Amino acid sequence: MPDRRERPKPDDRSDNVEKLQSMVQDTIQNIEEAHETMRYSSNEEEKEKIRAKNKRREEAIEGMREEIKDEYRHDQLNN
Repeated sequence: MPDRRERPKPDDRSDNVEKLQSMVQDTIQNIEEAHETMRYSSNEEEKEKIRAKNKRREEAIEGMREEIKDEYRHDQLNN
């Protein structure tokens, strides 16, 4: 039988939107920095790797924005 002191903490979603928004901003900054790196790279293979990584970043941003919407709706329903 589990010890009562080992109960998981309740789900605190109060700052999820802010955290997600910060993650989106950080990812956008990474994309911009990668574009800058590409400008100075003459290696086509390296440029293609950067393009692929930025595509994954853009997909991640889409997912984070959907999560922000979900969190916002959750907040509205529970407040």
